[in-house]
Amino acid sequence: MSAVNTDTPKPLHEGSVPLISSDLLAEILVTASDFALILSAEDRILSVLVNPHHRTFGRLKHWERQHVHDVLTSESRPKLDRRLEALRETGVSQSVELSHAEQAIWDFPVRYSLHRLSPDNTALMLGRDLRPIAEMQQKLVQAQMALERDYESQREFDTRYRVLMETTSDPIVLISLTTGRIVDLNATAAQVMGAGRGEIAGAPLAQEFDARRRGAVAEALDTEAAAETPAPVEMTLRRSGARVRLHLVPFRAAGERLVMCRLENGAHPGAVLAGVPVLAGVIDDLGESLGRLFHDGADAIAFCDADGVIRCVNESFLNMTDAASAAAVRGRSMADFLMRGSVDLRVLLENARRTGQMRLYPTRLLTAYDGQVSVDIAASWLDARANPTLALVIRDTSRTESLRRSPATTNHLANGAASVMDLVGTATLRDIVSETTEVVEKMCIETAVELTRNNRVAAAEMLGLSRQSLYVKLRKYGLVNKDEDKDKDDDG
Repeated sequence: MSAVNTDTPKPLHEGSVPLISSDLLAEILVTASDFALILSAEDRILSVLVNPHHRTFGRLKHWERQHVHDVLTSESRPKLDRRLEALRETGVSQSVELSHAEQAIWDFPVRYSLHRLSPDNTALMLGRDLRPIAEMQQKLVQAQMALERDYESQREFDTRYRVLMETTSDPIVLISLTTGRIVDLNATAAQVMGAGRGEIAGAPLAQEFDARRRGAVAEALDTEAAAETPAPVEMTLRRSGARVRLHLVPFRAAGERLVMCRLENGAHPGAVLAGVPVLAGVIDDLGESLGRLFHDGADAIAFCDADGVIRCVNESFLNMTDAASAAAVRGRSMADFLMRGSVDLRVLLENARRTGQMRLYPTRLLTAYDGQVSVDIAASWLDARANPTLALVIRDTSRTESLRRSPATTNHLANGAASVMDLVGTATLRDIVSETTEVVEKMCIETAVELTRNNRVAAAEMLGLSRQSLYVKLRKYGLVNKDEDKDKDDDG
């Protein structure tokens, strides 16, 4: 019998692992992980094995013979101690995420799997670098924060846009030139077009305007929007039958061609369709008549807000003040056009607000070129809760100024002149001037009190006097009755 060859390797059974040399085992360990640490029973680093294909860690040989706590952050040390204790008690492999601190200059996170190598509690730590994952998580967090900032910014701009659309008095419609549909509109435009906002938004443009053929409206807008200086497009609203002019402002948003249309009264260019109902294209007889009276009437008409700021005026007002256009007047205070400025405006506002109206307030209207026009103003207070309005009807009285004087003023003037003539030859010039001054002063005070409807505060402001000085002069000339004088003394 031949001798049996004892060097023949034994066959491997399923699930078994052959004996591996130490050098090959180290190569397998560092290749299977990014780097590996071997710890003694006292938790000192016996060996550091770094994957040669993972050079971002550099050389870590200086870790050897150090305690593992020396290369970990303070937060990671108790985590590792708990896992090592569990490993040595149970022998079951553990996993843990730790952060290394390299000379307290930079740190990096690592996921470790812990294995017990021998009964003497030597441990193997196989580490996987978590920096790519941490960097990706950081990028995701930054992207999420950027999205949140963009979302808040978008909400802010959307709020500004909505507030601007709803507070402007002009009817505004946004139209897509690509689809030919109404993208958005404000409440004023919906009122002018005669339907609810939800009903019009998203509807085809041709559906809201009369046209000879379908698409004629969109073609007209497309043609004018492409022009260097878009001209207004005249259209007829289908629901109300009102003639309007569309002033175009073309622009692009997210690659889509849009045009913003501001609706204007087509029958009376320059008039605003919003605000006063008769200007909104109402086709009933009363509304049409009031609209024509506003635009074509002989008297100047101005609508102001509760602070006296002009909202809209008619053509007669522009002619009377020599203003270039309604846009040059709109937004200015009515006091800019009154001779006594804020004093006149305060008298008109206070009396109109208190009694509802004020008739025949005489003053002078200032023109754009420093001229003055004698006028009578009738003020009416339109007390709408949301939007109160001061309506002024202004009539030119320059041709009949001599007939405007009240009988009391005329008598005072005649009596004063006669008294002055009687003094000539019987008194010195100084005495005559003193007497004349008192006559003029009394006339001015009476006129101011009459103009302000016995409002002493307004009369004092009109004359440039203090309230106390005005009361002194009223007593001097006997223009205050006893009851009023007694009340004033009691107040004082």
